[in-house]
Amino acid sequence: MKVYMTQEIRNLGIVGHGDAGKTSLVAAMLFVTGATNRLGRVDEGTAPTDCDDEEIARKISLNITPAYIEHKGCKINVIDTPGYASFIANARPALRVCEAALFVVDAVNGVGVQTEKAWDMADELNRPRPRFIVVNKLDKERADFGATLKALRDTFGKKCVPLTLPIGSEKNFRGVVDVIHMKAYEFDAAGKAKEIPIPSDGRGYIDETHEALIEAVAESDDTLMEHFFDSGTLKDDEFIGGMKKAILNRTLTPVFAASSANLTGISSLLDAIADYAPNPADIGKVKAHADFDPSSPELERAVTDSETASGYVFRTVVENFGKITMIKVWSGIFKSDANMFNVNKGSQERLGPVHVILGKNLEKIAEAHAGDIIAVTKLKDTVSGDTLCDKAASICYDHVSFPEPAISFAIEPKSRADEDKLSGAIHKILEEDLLLHYHRNDETKEFELSGSSQQHIETVVSKLKNRYHVEVTLHQPKVPYRETIKARVEVQGRHKKQTGGRGQFGDCKCIFEPLPRGGGFEFKDKIFGGAIPQQWRPAVEKGIKDTAIRGAIAGYPLVDFKVELIDGSFHPVDSDDLSFQLAGRKAFKTMIEKANPVLLEPVMNVEVAAPQEFSGDIMGDLNSRRGRIQGMDSKGTMQVIKAQVPMSEMLTYPQTLNSITSARGTYHMELSHYDEVPMHISQKIVQQAIADGRVRKEEED
Repeated sequence: MKVYMTQEIRNLGIVGHGDAGKTSLVAAMLFVTGATNRLGRVDEGTAPTDCDDEEIARKISLNITPAYIEHKGCKINVIDTPGYASFIANARPALRVCEAALFVVDAVNGVGVQTEKAWDMADELNRPRPRFIVVNKLDKERADFGATLKALRDTFGKKCVPLTLPIGSEKNFRGVVDVIHMKAYEFDAAGKAKEIPIPSDGRGYIDETHEALIEAVAESDDTLMEHFFDSGTLKDDEFIGGMKKAILNRTLTPVFAASSANLTGISSLLDAIADYAPNPADIGKVKAHADFDPSSPELERAVTDSETASGYVFRTVVENFGKITMIKVWSGIFKSDANMFNVNKGSQERLGPVHVILGKNLEKIAEAHAGDIIAVTKLKDTVSGDTLCDKAASICYDHVSFPEPAISFAIEPKSRADEDKLSGAIHKILEEDLLLHYHRNDETKEFELSGSSQQHIETVVSKLKNRYHVEVTLHQPKVPYRETIKARVEVQGRHKKQTGGRGQFGDCKCIFEPLPRGGGFEFKDKIFGGAIPQQWRPAVEKGIKDTAIRGAIAGYPLVDFKVELIDGSFHPVDSDDLSFQLAGRKAFKTMIEKANPVLLEPVMNVEVAAPQEFSGDIMGDLNSRRGRIQGMDSKGTMQVIKAQVPMSEMLTYPQTLNSITSARGTYHMELSHYDEVPMHISQKIVQQAIADGRVRKEEED
């Protein structure tokens, strides 16, 4: 295929609420321009950007997938993104590497919650992005362009102005009016446009929209505004030239009428993207650092071929035949078989052939210019988030940040065969899925799989089974409780065992006392003289520490206490290291009977963000979870509620929050401190620990 220069490239992330028709819109674009010879459909599993078996089975997008369209001398790279709450954060890398965002809005259901989240996302990632909006599904029953446009303006501002208006409605939607050039078109079954007269019905509104568009363009530039005030309009060259500038500066958000199902308005949308969307150089220099350390000097790199080559890896796909690495070329020219330096890993990589991407299909090209989106295969060390560049001009682009996991499950293999394959399979999925976390909880000894939602974790489990033939079971993770003591006590630990030969003897006297929360464990040798020889005193500490790990009342580690070894005795023949370890253990067990041991639970700092109308219900629910409200802040249109809540009460919180807020709320949490468990709850935990076998009577030493 043709190699495109920077000025001929357009990059758009396709974003919006789930089921708005993003994947279908991309399929329609590809079909109308001849990139595919049939119209792919999500419900048939033939959409070009639904590449994963899980996506096809569930009929939703789970990750980001690029495709390209050749139109009007431009290469339009589009990246299809997920729209459902569980997966929408995956859109972040797509928006990072695209100069513009194309929002798809359902003409029946209006502006969805995830559309608002994606809008905020487009502002957050290193720079605000120009936006285009498509009102899709105008052929459907109850589709309403006017109501949807009003909702867009109410939500995102008056800068949302139509560039095309629908002709007909619902099943009679058959064409659009181009408000820029004041021309009307109808579309055949292949999406080909034919010019027709502008309908007389609604002509007044069409003229008003044209005038509003001229005024919106004029307001984006002081010189244009002066000309507009002088003449009441703009010349054609001023109008067209000002349009691109207004979109680039985000003072105008163009809105288009379309149906991806019957291909109406698709070619008009593509015309506008080619004419008015920014090329990669239009955004100016890209900010970065000298290396992967965020504290290293800041750098800027122009998006131009004249700079040395550099690129950012925004997605990795692990296939049976190897790895596909998707790269945004930020500067210079990427050529097949070139040697590149991975700044993050400090290693050299040989690129191999350079490809353009259309769903799961790759096509080789000789080279890719600054601003393009490409793929290479079989890189050794490179993963998503890495920067590839010329080692002589090192640069590192910042990682895309993702929200912390919202839910965790303990994961166990079903069989020994599954256990042998699990780790390798999980790590392959981790390369692809940047929302997924996998780790061993050292306190509970469980392996935990953490993600954005239960649905997210379920897709991972399904992928393990279907792709890697590994079956696992999930259950709620154990809460890492701890134990401590509340009273200061002095105890003796005496171990004596004689069997006819050499015996065992160790005797220690200790003071146990509580430490402040977070104090850990302290051991102090306060013996003066030779009551216990120096070489055996550490054995007392070891015996106490080893026993403390197994806890006092529920089998959880006992923490935040201090031990002072104050006295003891020994036998010149029978005493040894083991004897004093056992003496320390006996001192610990005697202490437990007197020191008032209690159970501690982790308490989390929780921040919940949701529209203000849900604040009362959210606070009521947090209070019912033994939470303590710490305060409230406003963040844009969202109310942020801060609270401290026991971890045990938050295990099922994601489902509840989605129910309360209709999936418009988000939250994150981190450990704050440990606090004493209320007695009535502690008793239940202890009873469960006994039933689970965590607590058992030890054999006599």
